[in-house]
Amino acid sequence: MPNKVLFFGATADIAGARAIEMNTLDGVNASDALKAITDKYPRLSAYKLHISINQEFAKDEQRIADGDEIAVFTAVSGG
Repeated sequence: MPNKVLFFGATADIAGARAIEMNTLDGVNASDALKAITDKYPRLSAYKLHISINQEFAKDEQRIADGDEIAVFTAVSGG
């Protein structure tokens, strides 16, 4: 089952889509998934990116399971 990858803010502009599906993320960790995504969209490498898995911030070593929802977004700040 493919993983849905959501893009927010500048990442959506770069990807040219708000969401895509990728079949290559099952079993990899969050860090490797982010690398696969930036390999697909090299302009994303210019940004400090964060990744979430199933709507929770992911640590680099967290594994992605079949069908998990991934979100990619730039650093956010609050005030």
